[in-house]
Amino acid sequence: MTNNDLLRRIRFVFDFNDTKMIAIFGQADRDVSRAQISDWLKKEDDPAYQECNDKVLATFLNGLINEKRGKKEGSLETSEETLTNNIIFNKLKIALNLKAENVLAILELSEFHLSKHELSAFFRKSGHKHYRECKDQVLRNFLNGLQIKYRGNSKSEKEFEWKQISKGG
Repeated sequence: MTNNDLLRRIRFVFDFNDTKMIAIFGQADRDVSRAQISDWLKKEDDPAYQECNDKVLATFLNGLINEKRGKKEGSLETSEETLTNNIIFNKLKIALNLKAENVLAILELSEFHLSKHELSAFFRKSGHKHYRECKDQVLRNFLNGLQIKYRGNSKSEKEFEWKQISKGG
């Protein structure tokens, strides 16, 4: 998944408008314009598309943490220059104040099954012997689960609508 995809998905899951997105960046002391937000959210084939680099996404996620949990006392957290799926997953978990059981329940909403031990491996330091790289599939399913939790299960609703149309009802 690209950073732009992640930004689009997070915006959709939480139904953030441009003003809210700008405010979240502001929570991490980064000023962005509506035009920048718009360009990051465009599809790759749009001529105005701008790539959202790791530092920008890390800043947004730090702002999301500050928005949802409040700012920490002292200095602001610096934004990472390089992001991995593990870091992104952990920042989302922190922002939403989720415990392992909550994360597993969200993954179950998207019919993705992990054990508590498999999950904890994603949140270990990269040099730890039980560290495991978080693949796109895991992060995608987590975001799908968040979408179901916060926006409802549009897939089931569409299947229901299709069945109703098929039955002539």
